[in-house]
Amino acid sequence: MLSLSTAQIDAWIVFYAYPLARTLGLIATVPLWSTAGIPRRTRLILGLAIAVAIAPVLPAMPAVAPGSLDGLWILAQQMLIGIAMGFAARVVFAAVDMAGTYMGFQMGLGFATFYDPLEGAQTPVLSEFIGLLSLLLFMALDGHLLFVSTLARSFELIPVAPEALSPNSWRNLAELGGKIFSAGLLLCLPVLIALMITNIALGVLSKAAPQLNLLALGFPLTLIGGFVVIGLSLRYLAVPFQELYDFAIRAMLEFAQPALQ
Repeated sequence: MLSLSTAQIDAWIVFYAYPLARTLGLIATVPLWSTAGIPRRTRLILGLAIAVAIAPVLPAMPAVAPGSLDGLWILAQQMLIGIAMGFAARVVFAAVDMAGTYMGFQMGLGFATFYDPLEGAQTPVLSEFIGLLSLLLFMALDGHLLFVSTLARSFELIPVAPEALSPNSWRNLAELGGKIFSAGLLLCLPVLIALMITNIALGVLSKAAPQLNLLALGFPLTLIGGFVVIGLSLRYLAVPFQELYDFAIRAMLEFAQPALQ
C-alpha cells in the first residue's frame, strides 16, 4: 500500500512552487510575455509549462514547509526576484521607445499619437514603429528562448534561500532606469544631429531671406529629413539593438547582490 508522509508532500510542492513563483513574476513584467494581448490564462499556462520543464535541472530547493511563515516568505521573495528580472529586461525596450519619442518630437510628430490597446495609453506613432521593429528583431534572435535559459540560470546565481537580497540589489535595479535615457539618446542621435543641422540651416535662411514663410517650409523639411535619416539608419540598427539585448540579459542576473548574513 502506497503511503505518503507530510514531508514528502511538502518536498513535492516546494520542488515546483518556488520555481513557479519566480517564473510567474518574470512573465508578469518581461517584454513580449507581459503584453495585454496575451490572455492571463495563456500566461499562467506558459508559466506552469516553463516551471515544470526547468524544475528537474535546478539546484535543490530549501527544505522548508511551503505553508509555514518561512515558506511563504521565500515564495514572496521568489516572486519579487522574477518581477525584478523582468523589469531589468524591460528597461531596454523602454529605451527604444524613448528613442522613438525623441525622434518624433524633433520631427514635429509629437502630436501624432494613437491609442495602443496593448499598453492602454496614447503612444507616439514613431515610438510604436521603432518598438515593434526592435521586438521583431529580438524574436528573430530567439530572445524569448534566452529569457527561459536566463531564468533557469538565475537559480544558480540567485539561489532560492530564506535570506533576503542585499538592499544594493534593489538600488542597482533603480539605477538601471538611467539606461532608458542614455541608450535612448544614443539610438536617436543620428536623427537629432541631422535635424539640428536642418534647423540651423533654416535659421540662417530666415536671416538671409526674411520674406520666406519658414513656418510653412520648415515643417515639411524637418519631417522629410527625419524620415530620410531614419530610413538610412535602419540597416545599421541591428548592432546597437543586439548590444542592448545582451545588456538586458546580463542585467537580469547581475542586479542581484549576495544575501545579507
